[in-house]
Amino acid sequence: MPKAVVLARYPQGEIAEEDFAVAEVPMPAVEEGFFLIKNRLFSLDAGFRAWMNEGAGDNYLEGMKLNEPVQSIVLGEVIESRHPDYPVGAIVNARTAWEEFSVLDGSDLTSILETTPGVPLHEYMSTLGPTGVTAWIGLMEVGKPQRGDTVVVSAAGGAVGTVVGQLAKAEGCYTVGLTSSAAKAKWLVEEVGYDAAISREESPDLDAALKQALPEGIDLFFDNVGGAALNTVMGQLRENARLVLCGAISQYEAEAPDPVTNCWELITKRARMEGFMFSDYIDQFPAIMDDLGRRLKKGELKGFDQQYHGIEKTPQAFCDMMHGNARGKCLVTLD
Repeated sequence: MPKAVVLARYPQGEIAEEDFAVAEVPMPAVEEGFFLIKNRLFSLDAGFRAWMNEGAGDNYLEGMKLNEPVQSIVLGEVIESRHPDYPVGAIVNARTAWEEFSVLDGSDLTSILETTPGVPLHEYMSTLGPTGVTAWIGLMEVGKPQRGDTVVVSAAGGAVGTVVGQLAKAEGCYTVGLTSSAAKAKWLVEEVGYDAAISREESPDLDAALKQALPEGIDLFFDNVGGAALNTVMGQLRENARLVLCGAISQYEAEAPDPVTNCWELITKRARMEGFMFSDYIDQFPAIMDDLGRRLKKGELKGFDQQYHGIEKTPQAFCDMMHGNARGKCLVTLD
């Protein structure tokens, strides 16, 4: 029987592999207007952690239920179809779940991928997929970088952060990445291409480290962390700064949210702080992916990913990502 990774229990604080279980599930039937995909890649995204808690659910997604497959973005191949727009053999990505097979009707962020010969499929789940699109929208549409801007990115070693840093650098900005360890900071500068990086390991006082590195302040902050890091950066803005709220990984497992107290700075610095969801820009996806593809071909952009093999590795992969033990985009490949 096919396998799926289900939510075995509601997480209490820090996510653990024991919160998940690999279960056998029936092969889904394909009714008229639907199609069946064999999933080949899972995209592991920290934001889904927010919907794993007991009682979770909001205007964007319902909370996950116990003993049901965990929600995820996937890439798969159509192997059976009763839908005119999704022929057998098509490669699609969609928001479905950690399962070997999914039945879809073409809704919920489902789209056919126009793949390019020579480009590996995993790039369509990272640099050329939802991760790259999220980075592009947040930086270009929301942040609107200007040449010469100082751009600071939190969780810079993660999937979105590695792409944002490269895009900002290509736009002529000075880039600083915030990360957990000294080893990651070194990697961000030497491999990803950040101009500078600050790690919690070497500089636990973020306020002092930013003042030393950027005495004239910050023009654009791309935030994937929230909480104390966001509050600290809000105290070091330049006039007309932009703050892009993409994620809040520090808050997904917190018993209570960290307070943000520097809001007055938004007023005196004439700053703008804005959140976004990449799904709001679905009509722009083709043009954004074309731009990302051109940058990848020109060498302005490189993909960074960490791959795990087999559905049984999914719990470990997700926990590694949440605990900061992965670099770049975290993916699970299926046999």
